[in-house]
Amino acid sequence: MADIRGAVDEASGTPKSPAGTVRLNMPKIAALMLASRLSRFAREHSSIRVELTTDDGFTDIVAGGFDAGVRLGEHLQGDMIAVRITPDLRCAIVGAPAYFAAHRPPRTPQELDGHACINYRFSYSGALYRWPFAHGGRSLDVAVEGVLTLDDADLVVAAALHGAGLACTLEERVAEHLNSGRLVRVLDDWCQPFSGFHLYYPGRRQLPLPLQTLVEFLRSKTATQVGQLGM
Repeated sequence: MADIRGAVDEASGTPKSPAGTVRLNMPKIAALMLASRLSRFAREHSSIRVELTTDDGFTDIVAGGFDAGVRLGEHLQGDMIAVRITPDLRCAIVGAPAYFAAHRPPRTPQELDGHACINYRFSYSGALYRWPFAHGGRSLDVAVEGVLTLDDADLVVAAALHGAGLACTLEERVAEHLNSGRLVRVLDDWCQPFSGFHLYYPGRRQLPLPLQTLVEFLRSKTATQVGQLGM
């Protein structure tokens, strides 16, 4: 029905203030990164309601009744239209000072074999996350070993803060802890930028006006942010 209403409004040529609800699905870290922009959008477009569901899995947004989703660019399906909404991202390999007091920091990914690595298991597939590295034109994904395996990215960071071992996470998730010294970063030169978060939606449907308004808002703010970073 939303598609039909949108098509009628477009055909009539009658200007109409966007109103309605946009249902979004995205990982928790993406929601934190977009919190300020979504808050500004809510202030500037009070007639549009944004309903946000956080999910670190790979939800089928169509089957779940969502208007759009947010995921890393490398994980998007080919039949989706994607709009970049963050700059490139980087991973960070981190550990607590107490951990490094008893363990020599690794200098290469191969030296992770001698460390307690906190594993992350995808809840939707059961697969273990392989830590991505790239250096000097060479890239590799490393299956790490450790006594602790968790299915929540925030718990992985919490375990690292308590000295349980090394963690691989997005640097945005641990920026505050790195600045305060509660976590120490290693293998920095092996963690190269990769495609950031994209908002995506099915390409075979009429784009509802509220979602179109949100897409244009996020696209314009992202272009400004990327330009300021010189990317």
